[in-house]
Amino acid sequence: MAAGFLVLQTLIITLSPAVRERNLDVDYRWSQWLALLLWGLFIARAHRSILDKLPDADPYLFPAAAFLSGWGLLTIWRLDSGFGARQALWLGVSMVVFSFGMQIPTTLSFLRRYKYLLLTGGLILTGLTLLFGTNPTGFGPRLWLGCCGVYFQPSEPLKLLLVAYLAAYFADRLPIQLRTFPLIYPTLFLSGLAILLLLVQRDLGTASIFIALYTIILYLATGRRRTLLISAFLLIFVGFAGYYLVDIIHARINSWINPWDDPSGGAYQIIQSLLAVANGGLEGRGPGLGSPALVPVAMSDFIFVAIAEETGLIGTIGLITLFGLILARGLRTALRAPDSFRRLLAAGITAYFGIQALLIIGGNLRLLPLTGVTLPFVSYGGSSLLTSFVALLFLLLISNHLDEEPALLPKPQPYVALGTFLLLGLFAAALTNGWWAILRGPDLLLRTDNPRRTIEDRYVLRGFLLDRSNTIINTTEGKVGSYTRIYKYPDLAPVVGYNHPIYGQAGLEASLDEYLRGLRGNPASTLWWNHLVYGMSPKGLNVRLSIDLYLQYRSDEMMTDHTGAAILMNAQTGEILVMSSHPTFNPNYLNEIGSQLNKDPDKPLINRAAAGLYPTGSLIDPLARALFGDVDPNETELRKVYEAFGFHRIPEARMQVAESLSNAELENLHVTPLQVALASAALSNDGMVPAPRIATAVNTPNDGWIILPALGTPFKAVGAAAAEEAAGSFIQQGHNYWSHTGQATEKDSAVTWFIAGTPPNWQASPLVVVVLLEEENVSLAQRIGQELLVDAMYP
Repeated sequence: MAAGFLVLQTLIITLSPAVRERNLDVDYRWSQWLALLLWGLFIARAHRSILDKLPDADPYLFPAAAFLSGWGLLTIWRLDSGFGARQALWLGVSMVVFSFGMQIPTTLSFLRRYKYLLLTGGLILTGLTLLFGTNPTGFGPRLWLGCCGVYFQPSEPLKLLLVAYLAAYFADRLPIQLRTFPLIYPTLFLSGLAILLLLVQRDLGTASIFIALYTIILYLATGRRRTLLISAFLLIFVGFAGYYLVDIIHARINSWINPWDDPSGGAYQIIQSLLAVANGGLEGRGPGLGSPALVPVAMSDFIFVAIAEETGLIGTIGLITLFGLILARGLRTALRAPDSFRRLLAAGITAYFGIQALLIIGGNLRLLPLTGVTLPFVSYGGSSLLTSFVALLFLLLISNHLDEEPALLPKPQPYVALGTFLLLGLFAAALTNGWWAILRGPDLLLRTDNPRRTIEDRYVLRGFLLDRSNTIINTTEGKVGSYTRIYKYPDLAPVVGYNHPIYGQAGLEASLDEYLRGLRGNPASTLWWNHLVYGMSPKGLNVRLSIDLYLQYRSDEMMTDHTGAAILMNAQTGEILVMSSHPTFNPNYLNEIGSQLNKDPDKPLINRAAAGLYPTGSLIDPLARALFGDVDPNETELRKVYEAFGFHRIPEARMQVAESLSNAELENLHVTPLQVALASAALSNDGMVPAPRIATAVNTPNDGWIILPALGTPFKAVGAAAAEEAAGSFIQQGHNYWSHTGQATEKDSAVTWFIAGTPPNWQASPLVVVVLLEEENVSLAQRIGQELLVDAMYP
């Protein structure tokens, strides 16, 4: 089964470039077949040796470990073939040692006899890293010995040597010494020395494993629960002390507790890890089709999420099950061991596999703080791989004893407790994996700091934004693998926004992203098929806007070199025909100007029409006339005007809008031009305030163009007769529309408003226009508004 799975994975990786680019004329990936061949040869030879030399060994341990090692090798090779080749070399070395090690007597007496010598040798090698240590990456803790491309991490075999030492020591002393402290103080010295060395090296993950292994083996040997309580207390104490005294512990715990506070800094790794899990979902993106390399150290510390992204929850549940099988068979081997030494050794090795797997899986899933340890048999690292197979060899040797009866076990409860703890830990990891992949996944993938969206934009055609006549506003050009967003009418940038690999999304590109990305509007079967086969979203859908590009051009032409906003709206349907915001910018040149836009004092990124807040001043007169007649409203009546015409409501539209702002001084009410347009529409629409609409339809593959209804609900502001009377009173002689100019000042700045609309008896679609200028310029505001309205009334 393992071989079949890995062959299928290799085949999919080979074809992944064609699948990603949806083109057969690509460079296929062939090199990982060499990895599969080497794995097959090494594992087949080792399996043959097991059948010959250890015929009675546990039949499940080696196949499970071999499966994990092959899975890890292919994942590493897929990420970086150079590191994959090194891992294959270490796998070969491990299999040679593994095969020769089968000649060791199954009693493993040499471990018992030379326990002090072996542990001391391991401590010396680990201590040498303080003087001669290096780091293959060129930075970080110097935990390795070696040079010329060959490195070895002594702390990895030191874990196994500690387990062997503790198992041998307690097996020798327990029959003759029952008092706890005299029994354990020699082990405290040597174990404490090992932990101290690791703390000096800042190898906190391995130090945590040492503490856990010491506690577990001591509990298994003595059966005294207070050892667990004391160790738990010490771990909590050390954790608190480390949090306040050691910078790296402080940073890791902070990023664990609340990674969202610093997603691009100290918590970048864990955020990207969770995004990878979310991106994998249930069935994964497919081998070779995910983006696991976006997670730092994906080959080692985060290889679990690399697998999760490409094989999904189904794959990771399978991986966790393999570890569960190793742990279950390891504990079975311990319980059936013929003497106390081999029982403690088997249980300790099982605990070593389980604790290390839980630490890395839990850290990847934010179930536990990050520790920086490797996943046994899977992660990149020759020292870890070799140590894991040597530990597995010891388990197989212990299990190969059909001719010996299991030793007496007076207290089985510690072993039951250990098995329960490890299996519950794996179950918690599986549940947490499901939480991030299924329940939280959809929300996580919408985060703007998810770089996978940017990668997908290069391979999947994004939907177009069209005006009401289906003229292109924003489009996507290029070919698969190099798609680029093009903005055909850049003056609309504050409104339609942009979709950019560095600066993210803004405007309608952000609010309509699910349609433009094809995640909404496509059948569920289409989404599932594209996710399963291509590991990506389907082709995006085109969205039609209510914008009239001709009228929009006229507005932008008149607004050039001025700061402000203009809106032309269908007063009955709420459709926005024009939405100008100036100054504007050209999103086609975001690579060159993007870093300066936020610093620009003119704030071109702000959509002043929907998000700019301005004082009302005398603008309110026509609305007050509709509500209270030809009288000057007092403060209470003004409040009623604001309430009746919806100035305290946030317009529900498929775009970012601002909420009106007011304080104790009524004249300081600040509103957006969009709110003013909606309120003014009531005078031309029988007193009804419409719900705004800018995205009017989406072109779906099955049903063609489907209308997108307004998000809000129209409401009655005043009676039809009152609205008609108020509008009529603001119709100037010679004009066939009502209009009003208002001004407001605040501190050293002034704004000019102009509002106008079709008369109540207008036989065509009722219209309303709003112009806002951040200057005292009544004549310009009137000219822009009048020309826009007349052009729309008489097209």
